[in-house]
Amino acid sequence: MKINSPFEPAWWLRNRHFQTLWSVLCRRPPEVDVERERLSLPDGDFLDLLWTVRKAGPIVVILHGLEGSFDSHYVRGLMYAIAHQGWRGVLMHFRGCSGEPNRLARSYHSGDTGDIAFVVDCIKARYRETPVVVVGFSLGGNVLLKWLGEGGRACRVNAAVAVSVPLQLDRAVDALGYGFSRVYQWYLVKQLTASVSKKFCKRSAPFDLSAVKKVKTLRQFDDIVTAPLHGFNDADHYYAVSSSKQYLKTIAIPTLVIHAIDDPFLPPEVIPAERELSDAVEFELSSHGGHVGFVGGPWPWRADYVLERRILRFFADQLALR
Repeated sequence: MKINSPFEPAWWLRNRHFQTLWSVLCRRPPEVDVERERLSLPDGDFLDLLWTVRKAGPIVVILHGLEGSFDSHYVRGLMYAIAHQGWRGVLMHFRGCSGEPNRLARSYHSGDTGDIAFVVDCIKARYRETPVVVVGFSLGGNVLLKWLGEGGRACRVNAAVAVSVPLQLDRAVDALGYGFSRVYQWYLVKQLTASVSKKFCKRSAPFDLSAVKKVKTLRQFDDIVTAPLHGFNDADHYYAVSSSKQYLKTIAIPTLVIHAIDDPFLPPEVIPAERELSDAVEFELSSHGGHVGFVGGPWPWRADYVLERRILRFFADQLALR
């Protein structure tokens, strides 16, 4: 069902771009003690996980956004909140996002659900009686919703939260081509092309590396790199297959989707209608919040990062731990 969010943005931070950028530019990342685990994958590749140090309590699996990592502001903030609550957090770095290129020629993308399925299975095998929940941000949220929709009741988690998801990928990349949103696209393209250049500096690439250096948009990058690396015909084929909006109707695990109408990464007309949601999905919509923003508080030096409390409150309700 669709519900209206009670979130009220800080009076000094109502603009959608200010909401999006505040935590990136102005928040001091909290210190979080973590332990690294390298997980070997069946195809010969690896994933790097970062665990909070507590050894007991519910496990919260975190999926970051495009070119995100442990250094992403929303990851640090949530892992700190998880540890403070006495739970366990584990960040799943997507392939190649932990500071070291992954082994195989392939990378990660918005519709790649195999790795999260493998990680959850490993955690459940290791901690059989422990509740496991998952939260995904942006691209990670798209991966999460698609996985939940594909698996239905077979997904072995107790609950899920997805934040600021680019539900319809073609419309999302197009939205980043207008106005100030072009700054986000420029930054992401810069990060992606640098990662590709680093990865293929000493190995042959299944695409034209010289063309990568000329890429200006995410659609161009997906046409030249993402599609051929992962078996899609082109960017349009990738977007059609991987967009999570079409999977919302088949989700069976209790799931909260947090989204703002003013998200600069997705036009408002793409927000799903009630009929497009399964009974297990709560789509919490606010007028303001930007992209992975949702910052409140009376003054800049007393900013309130609402997302962390909202995510953990939903999980606590679903696990009956409040």
